[in-house]
Amino acid sequence: MKRVLVIGGGAAGLMSAISASEAGASVTVLEAGEQAGKKVLATGNGKCNFTNRNMAEECFRSKNPEKARQILSRFGAEETIVFFRELGIAVRDRNGYLYPRSEQAASVRAALISRAEELGVRFLYNQKVKELCLGKKGIQAVTANGRHLTDAAILATGGKAAPKTGSDGSGLMMAEALGHLVIPPVPALVQLTASGFPFSKVSGVRAQARVTIKTGREVLAGDTGEVQLTDYGLSGIPVFQVSRFAAEALADRRDVEAALDFFPEMTKEELALEYRLRRERHPGWNSASFLNGLLPDKLAAALLSGAGISKKDTWEEIPDKKLQRLADESKELTVKITGTKGFDAAQVTAGGVALDEIDEKTCGSRILPGLYFAGEILDVDGICGGYNLQWAWTTGYLAGRAAAGEMEIHQ
Repeated sequence: MKRVLVIGGGAAGLMSAISASEAGASVTVLEAGEQAGKKVLATGNGKCNFTNRNMAEECFRSKNPEKARQILSRFGAEETIVFFRELGIAVRDRNGYLYPRSEQAASVRAALISRAEELGVRFLYNQKVKELCLGKKGIQAVTANGRHLTDAAILATGGKAAPKTGSDGSGLMMAEALGHLVIPPVPALVQLTASGFPFSKVSGVRAQARVTIKTGREVLAGDTGEVQLTDYGLSGIPVFQVSRFAAEALADRRDVEAALDFFPEMTKEELALEYRLRRERHPGWNSASFLNGLLPDKLAAALLSGAGISKKDTWEEIPDKKLQRLADESKELTVKITGTKGFDAAQVTAGGVALDEIDEKTCGSRILPGLYFAGEILDVDGICGGYNLQWAWTTGYLAGRAAAGEMEIHQ
């Protein structure tokens, strides 16, 4: 019976262990923390959006998107649904976003651990692996408590996001020490810090907007949805979706800006016309109420002030020049992005082990025989919506089957 060692007991590690054990291997999981699946409990705000029926390529980001697509094609959403149904997890479908019917992430974690234990997977906790090395009799994993010899090892240690759950980047360092290229990790699905606007005065405001990330004249990414303005800058789903592009550019020491369009459904000309018509309809009304019904009060006050419009003026006293400036700022409020809230706040890591050195059929190393990778440690990150968990399920399944000896790596 082939011995398989899974390093890391998160989503990818649990799937790897189950997959390898189902394929006939003797499996041991080394988990640095006191429990497995800890990060799973936090997914989907505790409800665990575990996959998505829309598996469009643009939902995943990587330096090698074609290989990411090839890997995902081997175990997708439908296979994931079947897998979890067999574990007793009924599915709740919310416009393609799939959750356990219980809407409890704990249900998913419990099902995974129960299946692994049923298969005889051995869990060793508080076992942080310090080093992986290739010996004459196989691969050795070195911990503070000793050495673990194995025929195949699956690195499923995560990236650097949410280090309190155990993702401290140690797996990336081990992969690099073994000769693998690691794309420098940056926080993704994370809040952005910003300057150039009175954020303290609009903290807590939520508004529909399109967020566009730019560096110079180059547009890096954009997304539309509910943006949350905070005392430090920007948050909300559309900000999370584009944050990895801002983080990469900042890591490259480039200047980064975010343009906020609070009226994405209108052109700048249409908005300027709407503002002029409002002025004509109620010329005697107070300027402080000019954006009433269009934008939240605190945001409206900040935009009016930025356009040089006094609260004491009436609507008819707002000159065309200031009205146009208000329209411009409403459609393209540009702020400087100064940073992210870091890995502590990030939901996932962008960057990781380069896919160029990974076999797309097995997730096995092309450099070190017997070594496999699964999950966030690889250079693929998804947008919000169950995509990062799907990557964990896909790579864990492939790595587990291959490590157990079902498939060979194509050099």
